[in-house]
Amino acid sequence: MKQISDTRSPSPRGEIPPTSSRSAIQSSASLAAGKILHSTLDGVGTVTFNNPAKHNAMSLDMWVALGEAVNALSADPEVRVIILAGAGGKAFVSGADISQFEELRHNAEAAAQYALQSAAARKALDDCPKPTIACIDGFCLGGGLLVAMLADIRVAAEASRFGIPAAKLGVAYGYHGLERLVALVGPARAGLLMFTGMQIDAAEAFNIGLVDHVVSASTLWEHTMRLARTIADNAPLAVAAAKVTIAQILKDSACRDMEAVQRIEMQCANSDDFREGRRAFMEKRRPVFHGC
Repeated sequence: MKQISDTRSPSPRGEIPPTSSRSAIQSSASLAAGKILHSTLDGVGTVTFNNPAKHNAMSLDMWVALGEAVNALSADPEVRVIILAGAGGKAFVSGADISQFEELRHNAEAAAQYALQSAAARKALDDCPKPTIACIDGFCLGGGLLVAMLADIRVAAEASRFGIPAAKLGVAYGYHGLERLVALVGPARAGLLMFTGMQIDAAEAFNIGLVDHVVSASTLWEHTMRLARTIADNAPLAVAAAKVTIAQILKDSACRDMEAVQRIEMQCANSDDFREGRRAFMEKRRPVFHGC
């Protein structure tokens, strides 16, 4: 089900962001019985975790729908950046829906099947060709923290809480999540969080490198949208080149795809956007980029 309208899209808290200079063409869709929403506005795609009664805890159908939503926005040529946000103002994502564990993750075989189905969402975020921003308001725990760590940028409200309670549940967090955690905060702090199952506040999360910006809850959506629109106004190929190159830098040197880096560098050098950027600079005006 897809709807098109000319209205501005509300934030997860219900605030209305200002319309930018581009035309306000919005599309929206609902997945997983309304628990995953995605919309587009002025080059910015938004995925909303909409299960506030459970602090946006992720059921298996939400994991599947998350992958579908991210893939849809990734394939949309009008979308230049994607925001991930939680509805309700209490949580980004509070983790997996533990009420499903007895049925879906009660032993190793069931857990492997669950991981296989939810892996598509993690891969969609990992492989997303467009910049992603996690807009974190409230609890960001367990699998929710993994979602946030898979984003390129993390912006958090001051009262947000972060943690991985795997040790308190008797479950292993998984290699992919710990790889991200160690890359962001280092092995010692990763071990501290994992061994204790402790929660930390947004200030500490910022201090250890887990989040990039901390702002008041009242300005969180405005700040995130401003950041997204700044990215959306830049040359898409140049932004994509940065994302591709950063991804290759993070790989072991033997596994780096330098041909991919060189290809996108050549695309940028031969692009109309590069010519537009040069002309706009010389003419002292704002450039208008088209991604080609």
